[in-house]
Amino acid sequence: MLTSRKRVSRVLNHQDVDHIPLDLGGTPVTGMHASSVYKLRQMLKLDPPDTPVKIIDPYQLSGEIKPDLLEAVGGDVVGVAPPRNFFGFENDGWKPWTLFDGTPVLVPALFNTHPEPDGSIVQYPEGDRTAPPSGYMPKDGYYFDAIIRQPPIDDATLTPDDNLEEFTPVSAEDLACFAQEIKRLYAETDKAIAVNFGGMAFGDISLVPATWLKHPKGIRDVEEWYISTLTRAEYIYRVFEKQAEIALLNLKKLYAAVGNRISVLYVTGTDFGTQDAPFMSEQTYRELFFPFHKKICDWVHRHTQWKTFMHSDGSILPLLPAIAEAGIDILNPVQWTAKNMDRQHLKKQFGSTFVFWGGGVDTQHTLPFGSVAEVQSEVAECIRIFGQDGGYVFSTVHNVQPGVPADNLLALYHTFSTLR
Repeated sequence: MLTSRKRVSRVLNHQDVDHIPLDLGGTPVTGMHASSVYKLRQMLKLDPPDTPVKIIDPYQLSGEIKPDLLEAVGGDVVGVAPPRNFFGFENDGWKPWTLFDGTPVLVPALFNTHPEPDGSIVQYPEGDRTAPPSGYMPKDGYYFDAIIRQPPIDDATLTPDDNLEEFTPVSAEDLACFAQEIKRLYAETDKAIAVNFGGMAFGDISLVPATWLKHPKGIRDVEEWYISTLTRAEYIYRVFEKQAEIALLNLKKLYAAVGNRISVLYVTGTDFGTQDAPFMSEQTYRELFFPFHKKICDWVHRHTQWKTFMHSDGSILPLLPAIAEAGIDILNPVQWTAKNMDRQHLKKQFGSTFVFWGGGVDTQHTLPFGSVAEVQSEVAECIRIFGQDGGYVFSTVHNVQPGVPADNLLALYHTFSTLR
C-alpha cells in the first residue's frame, strides 16, 4: 500500500499506482462550500449537531477540510495557502456567525458580520472599515462578489506599476510562515502537499479587482481588463513581465526554504474559457500569456521536483497544445461539460501530456440537482475514462457548491471509494 504522498507522486509522473488518489481541499479550486462541509460532516457523524465549520476562504465561503474528514473520504492531498486571505486579513481570532441558510460557522475576527440595511453583507480590505468595502454578498447569497473600485483611467498617465502594487518580494515573515507549515505537514502527515504561494496567476480575473487593497490603482474593472488585453496589450504585457520577474525571485527564496517537500505548485487560476469557447485565440494566448507561463514552468522544472498546476474553467480545447508547450503539468478542473471538452477526446489526445486533476462529477448540474443514481453513474464513468492508464487525481469539477443534497455528497465519495 502506497502512502498518499507516494501515490500522488507516481500519478504526477504518469506511473502505475495502487488506486486513484483524491483531492478535497488541497487547492482553492478543489474545496467545498462551508454549508456542504457542515452537511457532510453531520452525515458522517464526525461532529455533534450545530458544531460550526471554519470559513477558510471568506470570498468563496469555503469550509475547512479537517484531517478527520479528509480520512473519511480517502483524501490524499493537503494544501497550503498564503498567510492572508482574499480580503487581506489573517484567518485567526475565530468568532461565531451563521450563513444565510442557517449553517453555523466560525469566521476570522476581521470578517464583517454586521448586515447592511438591506440585509446584505460587505467586507473591507484588511478588515478596515475606514476604507471602501471590497466585497459584497446579497441577502440570502452564498458567496461574495468583488466590488469594482475602478478609478478614472487616463491613458496618458497609466503606468504598469499601478497594476503591480500587490506583487512584492516575499517578506521574511511570510517566508517563515510557509516554511513552518510545509515542514509540519511533511513531518506529521503522509499526504502530498499542494501550495499556492500566490503572485503567479497572470490576469486572473478574480484577482484583478484586488479585494485586499484599500485603494487599488490601475485597471481594476473586470470588463475594462478584458478589453485591455486587446486595446492595451503592450501595457498588460509589461505588467506580466514585471510580475514574472518578482515571482521568479520569490520562487527561489521559497524553494530554498521548503525544498522538495511539496508536490504541486498552484501556478494559475486564470480562466481562459467560457461555456462555449475560449475567451481568446491561441495567438493571443501565445503572445500575452504563454511567455510568462513558460518562464515559471521552466524555472520550476529546472530547479525542483514540483509539478505545475493550472486551473481554467470552460471550453479551452484550442489552447491546450500551447498550454502543454508552456510546461503546465496538471490541468484542472477538467470541465468536460463545456463545449468541445469531450472526456474521451481529452484523455486520448492529452492523457500522456497532462495529469487531469478534477472532472469527477459535474458540480453545476448533476451533483446539486441529480439523483443519487445519476451521481453514482457519472462518478463511475469519469473514473473509468480519466483513470485509464493513470495520470489522474480525482476531484470534482471545481469546488463543491452549497445546496447539494446530503445523499448526493455521500454517493459521490462512497462511489469513489468503491471504484478507485
